[in-house]
Parts: sequence; C-alpha cells; structure tokens
Amino acid sequence: MTWIRNRSLYVVIRWQVLFTLFMALLCGWITGIHGAFSAFLGGMVSVISSLAYAMMVSRHKGYTAGSAVRTALRAEAVKIVIIIFSLWAVFAAYTEVVPVAFIGVFIMAVIIFSMALFVPNDAKDNTK
Repeated sequence: MTWIRNRSLYVVIRWQVLFTLFMALLCGWITGIHGAFSAFLGGMVSVISSLAYAMMVSRHKGYTAGSAVRTALRAEAVKIVIIIFSLWAVFAAYTEVVPVAFIGVFIMAVIIFSMALFVPNDAKDNTK
C-alpha cells in the first residue's frame, strides 16, 4: 500500500486487518462459521472505509490549512457513507449474520482507526 503516504494511517489500517483476522478466527472457534464470517465482515466494513479515507487524504496536494481541513472533512464524509451503505448491505444480504460478532468487531476496528493519533509520524517514512 505505497499509495498511503501517511505512516499513521498505514499502521492503523494494518492493525485493523490483523485484528479483524484474529477476531474472525476467535469468533469462528466460539460460534462457528457464521460467527467467523460476521466478524470478518464487521472488520472489513471499517477497513474498507479507512482505506477510502486514507486514499483521499494521501491524494491531498493543498498547502493551506483550509484545504487540508476540506480534504479531511470530505474524506470523513466518504468514510461515513461507505460505512452506512456497507452496514446496510451486510444486514440486508447476509441472513445468518451474528450481530454481536459483526457489530462488536466493527466497533473495535473503528476504535483502532482512531488510534492513528498515537502513532508517531517520523521524518523518514518506513511504510514499505
């Protein structure tokens, strides 16, 4: 994912993916295949929306504070639209969804994304 230029976003998206895979295995072990798939889908809703956010922020080329804020707000709006549509699509299409696994992993993945503020963004970029 070299197109994500912000190290903090790259790191938290990687954490989201690892957390999603771990929880899919754990939920699968506890509740079966539908729990695993539900947990995986819940995490992927957050991962996909985070990737869209990171893509929009990484493409930003403005130099003013106003343009940076506009880009961040647009990226957040796109992220929210993707989340709403994805949550609706999963509940509408997947009749065997395990709501606790799906929503629980989704919420935790969203919280992991908010941890980007705590990831140091070094001067040298080690995202590769």
